[in-house]
Amino acid sequence: MGFFDFLKSSPKKEVAGDLSFLGVDMHSHVLPGLDDGSQNLEDSFNFAKELHGMGYNKLICTPHVISDMYPNNKSTIDPAYELLKAKLAAENIPLELDYAAEFMVNEAFENIITDGQLLTFGKNYVLIEMSYLYESPNIKEMVFELLVQGLQPVLAHPERYNFYNNNYDGIKSFIDAGCLLQVNLLSFTGYYGKPAKHTAEMMVKDKILSFAGTDLHHYKHLGMLKRLSQDRSITDQLRSVELKNNTL
Repeated sequence: MGFFDFLKSSPKKEVAGDLSFLGVDMHSHVLPGLDDGSQNLEDSFNFAKELHGMGYNKLICTPHVISDMYPNNKSTIDPAYELLKAKLAAENIPLELDYAAEFMVNEAFENIITDGQLLTFGKNYVLIEMSYLYESPNIKEMVFELLVQGLQPVLAHPERYNFYNNNYDGIKSFIDAGCLLQVNLLSFTGYYGKPAKHTAEMMVKDKILSFAGTDLHHYKHLGMLKRLSQDRSITDQLRSVELKNNTL
């Protein structure tokens, strides 16, 4: 093997402060025209390209599934996924792309389970969310139902639910119920407010997190993520937790 062959085969050195230690983003809204995230292919491509530049090698896109707002399913998501996948390939961006969804747990969610319309990622993980204003009345029942079906529920950004800011035990109760937790990276910057930042830091301290996601929707999020990726005070916190992103 020659010298240049050795360089090509050597593992890529990690840049201090980047997000390559996560490897996979499992929560984003970068597929075009599906929800309140990216609205066109050009923006979707820019978002994906920039995330790759921050160290991600795979994106699992998770458009909202909210019955009365974004009634997405496989038939609506797949074409948008194929568009972005083709664009990345055409531009020689070596970023693996996949998709699942972020399901709002409401009255319609039970029908989605019954009808077999769930979209999963990794080891049968299902990403679920609630309103930021109140806890879904059937949330624990739906967590149990998913577990019974051999699926693993993952609660998106619990630190952002206002009703848990003064009820940390409410978040920990999901762990007891068999649900995994996913934190938003931007919560550590204070982007969503001081209570969300404090709760996110508590979850890191108690090591009850399983995933970290960008929850990227738009360019303001992207700009903040770029700054976060070079902030060792935040990335070092995340490194202290055995996150599952790189297992996906």
